[in-house]
Amino acid sequence: MRDLYRYSTIVALCGLLGAAPVQAGEALDQAIRQLQGAWAETRYQTPAEQQEAAYERLEKAAEMTADQFPGRAEPLVWQAIILSSHAGASGGLAALSRVRQARALLEQAETLDAGALDGSIYTSLGSLYYQVPGWPLGYGDDDRAEAYLKKALALNPDGIDPNYFYGDYLYRQARYAEAVDYLGRALAAAPRPGRELADRGRRAEAQSALERARARQ
Repeated sequence: MRDLYRYSTIVALCGLLGAAPVQAGEALDQAIRQLQGAWAETRYQTPAEQQEAAYERLEKAAEMTADQFPGRAEPLVWQAIILSSHAGASGGLAALSRVRQARALLEQAETLDAGALDGSIYTSLGSLYYQVPGWPLGYGDDDRAEAYLKKALALNPDGIDPNYFYGDYLYRQARYAEAVDYLGRALAAAPRPGRELADRGRRAEAQSALERARARQ
């Protein structure tokens, strides 16, 4: 059933991109919602052994969306998020290529609309910079990570994602009291209409991280 859902979601997105023109803003919003839903399904409900194929389909759909809406930051952000998630799920040398591509897409999106999707560009850049290995394998940089995550929080101070990722960053820096604060803010974030599955998954991650941070205080 989940395979059927994922397939039908990608088919629906491809159909949207090939359909007769509608209002540009409405079409973009629909395409982004399709990507968001398929990403949440892949990340939070797809068995690990099936995620590789699911992410590959999503990458193609995201690239199609970006091609359909040139000059818009939102599809580039989601293309980067999907690449980053795929990298995290798969690992290996291919993951390094994906995270480099994700960074380039986010930097391109920043030049188009730095505040797109409530600061998701900076949330995503920040999460990349603290999770990607440092030199010589990757470009990881904890100082840059914190700077980007603070930019994300300035744009979306109450959002679940920037608070979660900053809390996770702080935990990895052994700044446990601060981590508890921001992870608690993530759990207190208002629900996002239409993103119920993503919210449930992120809250579960935030709760687990909060428990680890409290145990280290």
